[in-house]
Amino acid sequence: MALTMALAGDTMLGRNVAEELRRSPVPGTLVSTGVREALAEADLFVLNLECCVSDRGHRWPDPRKAFFFRAPSVAAKVLAELGVNCVTLANNHALDYGFDALTDTCTLLAGAGVHTVGAGANVRAAREFAVLEAGGVRLAVVGVTDHPEEYAAGENSPGVAWADLRVGVPGWLTESVGRAAEAADVVLVTPHWGPNMTSRPPHRVSAAAPELLAAGATLVAGHSAHVFHGIADRILYDLGDFVDDYAVDPVLRNDLGLLFLVTLDGPDAAHLVPARVKAAPLALDYCHTRLARGEEREWIRDRLTTACAEFGIAVADRTGWLTADWR
Repeated sequence: MALTMALAGDTMLGRNVAEELRRSPVPGTLVSTGVREALAEADLFVLNLECCVSDRGHRWPDPRKAFFFRAPSVAAKVLAELGVNCVTLANNHALDYGFDALTDTCTLLAGAGVHTVGAGANVRAAREFAVLEAGGVRLAVVGVTDHPEEYAAGENSPGVAWADLRVGVPGWLTESVGRAAEAADVVLVTPHWGPNMTSRPPHRVSAAAPELLAAGATLVAGHSAHVFHGIADRILYDLGDFVDDYAVDPVLRNDLGLLFLVTLDGPDAAHLVPARVKAAPLALDYCHTRLARGEEREWIRDRLTTACAEFGIAVADRTGWLTADWR
């Protein structure tokens, strides 16, 4: 028995991406045919949605906040048509346009058949995991973010599932991961952690990941840096970016990324373990993502090879994919 998950990082559908979606609300507006063909190999698709989805709301009143991201309502349908099964909203943009816009985000995505984790009407809802199913395998998804604290859900107020990882993994999070492990065959924990524009995980991230595995996670796949990081055993420290209109750092090259496909296999659903990961190199053009080619692809291959070597993981270049085996 096997299950293949597609995992994509920061997906920002606001600003100029939003304008493109209003003009042409179809998956091809966001990604190329080649990317969609790569996604078709997966049984389930999970990504970090780094914006709200709404046609209303007002900017969060923080004079220090520079960026506010809001996608039009039609984005929910486009994500569903792209094959997205679940998004995490646990990040620093879920409340960019306030409580009403977050409510719309959850409602619109649910209406389109897309599960959400990591945010909700109160702290209990924000911390709840989702369970997806494909081919008789149940996948639980847990979303959490370590920033910003002001977006944290309260007992009676909407917001995100926030954890201060600077002081360690909180008990509520390990308990949630444990409950997810009891409810499903496979557990994906997808944290939004660490600062932007870094090439490797900070200490609080590298310390938290093994604790999440010990709590019952089958796989940990993070995001936030806007740059992909290396792969360790059952850990994808940062998935990088997937779709956006961001300015490009000429050194870190946040316009060059990866779409990850993780395959788990075993004798039955209850004994599935991560066996291999393969990644399709991506080039993030302005508001549109395609498969990387030529020198772009070579840069991604070399960067991933170097990043993974730090964790003792070897990367191979096979038939268009960059691959690594976990066993």
